[in-house]
Formats: sequence, C-alpha cells, structure tokens
Amino acid sequence: MTFNCHIGASPLLVSMPHVGTDLPATVADRMTDQARRLPDTDWHVDRLYDFLDDYNASMLQARFSRYVIDLNRPPDDAELYPGQAKTGLCPTDTFDSEPLYHSGSEPSQEEIAARVATYWQPYHDQLQAMLAGIKDQHGFALLWDAHSIRSEVSRLFAGQLPDLNLGTAKGASCPAGLATRLEVIAKGATAYDTVLNGRFTGGYITRHYGAPDDGVIAVQLELTQATYMEENYPFAFNERKANQLRPVLRELLETFVAWTP
Repeated sequence: MTFNCHIGASPLLVSMPHVGTDLPATVADRMTDQARRLPDTDWHVDRLYDFLDDYNASMLQARFSRYVIDLNRPPDDAELYPGQAKTGLCPTDTFDSEPLYHSGSEPSQEEIAARVATYWQPYHDQLQAMLAGIKDQHGFALLWDAHSIRSEVSRLFAGQLPDLNLGTAKGASCPAGLATRLEVIAKGATAYDTVLNGRFTGGYITRHYGAPDDGVIAVQLELTQATYMEENYPFAFNERKANQLRPVLRELLETFVAWTP
C-alpha cells in the first residue's frame, strides 16, 4: 500500500500528501546522502494533528517521499505558480537546488510515468473515492490539505514565510465567508503570523478537488516548521511548540467542521 487511510464518520477529510518518508531501494540507491535525509518532507505533520479522531475525521497520508513523486502536483507537471520557482512532479533537486541524484541517475520519462501509475494515481483514486463517500453520506465534503515547510527557503520565497498560510485557490475552493472565519481565527493567534492566499494559495489537491458548487470545500494550510519542530537535521519534533500550536489548529478545524452549505 502506498498510503495510510482511515475512514471517519464526519464530513472532514484531512489529506497529508507530503508526510511520506519511504524510498524504494531502486530510488534510494541512486540518491545522494543529503537527499536521503529527505529535508523537504512535511515532517511530523501527522503527529502534530494527533487529535483528528476527536472530530471523527477521515485521513489519507502518503507513505512514500515527495522525492519519489509529488502527490500535490498535476500529473502532467503543469505550472502551479507561473513565473515563480517550481518544485516539480518528480523532483531532481531539493528546495535548496542541491541534486537529489548522482549525476546520470535522474529518472527517465518512462520511469516518471511508472511512478505516476504506481504512487500518484492510487493516492488520488483513493482521495476521490473518499470524497465521494463523504458526499454520499453528508451531502458535502470538507477537505483539509495539511502541509508544512521551512520558514526560510530563498528559492521559493523572499525572507521569512508567515507561520500560518491558508490557501483557498484564491477563493475558488472555499466560500468567502468560511475563509474569512478561518483567517480571523488564525490572526487571533497573535503568537503567529497569518496570511490568506499569499505565496501558497493551494496546490493541485486544493485546486482540483475544491468545488463548492459541487459540494466539496477545500482549504490548504501550510505551516512553517519552526512553529512545532526543529527545522534542521535531524528534524526533531518539539512537543512544547506543538502544544502551543495545537489549540489554534483545533479551533480552525472546529470552525471548518461546523460549516454547512
């Protein structure tokens, strides 16, 4: 199985496409030592959201690293943020532009196509099926796409990223009233900086599945990792920081789950 899945009873589905840390041996053997440390993983996001059972949420979590395939990118690798630095469907370098593979060992187009079929497609088939099941049960579905990233990545953005980055595909994936409520909650947590539809407006999952007129509301939350962990190797979880952040996440999800069409 290329993902972990849990079916809950509420309208909420939490997707974690970048928490995976598994590497097939045929991939790992060609990678650099630095790449095998997986620095661009959404480290510990599943541990941070350890309270999801309280909301009877469904969960879908990747098992394999985004270095194998990025589940939050279009299968044709189309641009998500035109004019800005790109992290692709099947990356060959880190966020810091360091090579993932030893020279000459990069994946071919045939290998990329095989990875799409083996890892990308099953995740999205499952995600689509889970959303359909939730809609059948409740009449609508609430999709929360959970992410994290280092607070400073000069290739992707200038300076320091706000701590809480809410994305609704610039309003296309979530009703404005609900997005505003979430933004107010996040901004009320004065220990953190917040932005709605800033540098990260939502990746493929938010944009592709978020369709309010069709009963699917989607929101991406990109957290800075400094809010709950150590951003440098070995990427240790910080329980003290996490316990400060979790009440904010709970309030956001409580507001999200309370929403009805």
